[in-house]
Amino acid sequence: MSTTDPQSLSLPALRSLRTELQQLDDAISYVRRLAQARLDLARAEMKRRSGGSDTAGLSDELPNILGAQLTGGQARPPRPADDFSDHPLALELEQLCADAGSTDLESMSDDELAGYVATLFSFEQARSAERKALFGRIDALSAELVRRYRDGEASVDGLLSDD
Repeated sequence: MSTTDPQSLSLPALRSLRTELQQLDDAISYVRRLAQARLDLARAEMKRRSGGSDTAGLSDELPNILGAQLTGGQARPPRPADDFSDHPLALELEQLCADAGSTDLESMSDDELAGYVATLFSFEQARSAERKALFGRIDALSAELVRRYRDGEASVDGLLSDD
């Protein structure tokens, strides 16, 4: 990811970099939500085992967990959604889950489940840190675009004809 000073970029390069970083953020956000949903499912299984849940299994928890993580609101304005299921981070998450045997949480030992939760938590935290860094770059690029339009260095007519 480039750390070039936004003021040194041409207008097309500035727009292009911002779009690139926004798309990367979309992919990371998607994978992070998947990791959070899986983490919530694993934690629900831990809670069930400890007697903290009335349910016989995870099937009763699934609608709430998926609704909260996969369809929850975003902190940033939504953009058209792409399919990120083949993104390298999504594939990494799938492999992490496959290695842990996460297709059947109920059959995991307590230690395996605890290890799986720790691994998912670490993966999700790394994605959160990546997104935080991206927000700073995207915000700096957006601020430079706003400054250029405000100061007359760029025109709205140019924006409409460029995209």
